[in-house]
Amino acid sequence: MTLKAKDLLEDLDPFGIFETEAARLDRFFSALDETAWNRPSRCAGWSVRDVLAHLAGEELYNHACLDDDIEGFSALLTEEGVTGFESFNEWCVLRRRGLPYEDVLVEWRTLNGETRRRMRALGRDTSLRTAAGPYPVGLQTFHYDSEYATHADDVGAPVGAEEADDRTYWRAKVAMFVLAEQGSKARVEPGAERIRVQVNGVGADLPAREFVEATVGRLPDGHPLDQRIRSALRCLA
Repeated sequence: MTLKAKDLLEDLDPFGIFETEAARLDRFFSALDETAWNRPSRCAGWSVRDVLAHLAGEELYNHACLDDDIEGFSALLTEEGVTGFESFNEWCVLRRRGLPYEDVLVEWRTLNGETRRRMRALGRDTSLRTAAGPYPVGLQTFHYDSEYATHADDVGAPVGAEEADDRTYWRAKVAMFVLAEQGSKARVEPGAERIRVQVNGVGADLPAREFVEATVGRLPDGHPLDQRIRSALRCLA
């Protein structure tokens, strides 16, 4: 990762974004009726209710990082027979499917509120112990920001017209940072409204919104983007 890549995020407040996206989800979830809870989300096989269960379950990992207890987290998953990222996600969802959605909403709201408070208190330059090793709190929060924005879109949480452009802007910048951090083959050249991408001599000119959707693996199956570029851009899901 280069200093230039990290500079992409200097004008963004990861904690403020986290608050905004968590509040968006909370407002949305709080207004749902039984029919809406059971509606399919963009996550294959998951309902809106399952997305909430996933977010609530993830707080186990978030708090393990904050508590410097990755070993305890790993031991619990081993005891539960959970192996790998996808297995953890499904475990989080399945163990909450029989619970009232009101209880899961309170669980997520309470635990995530603590996560947001503690992350902000630590500050963006403090090192946090994660499953991948030490990592700055601010950068970890940007990853949470992207996930929350993605899942808000997955369940159809409203985004006001007055905030849509700024939201796409920060999401594109976070994605460009992560691509650089991961050493992606994708070469990205941002423009005023579109983003140029090249992968091994194959190029595409994408609207910023579609670029973001590509980086989180949410482009529709019929989208004409070359599969080599699609694969190289996916970095946040």
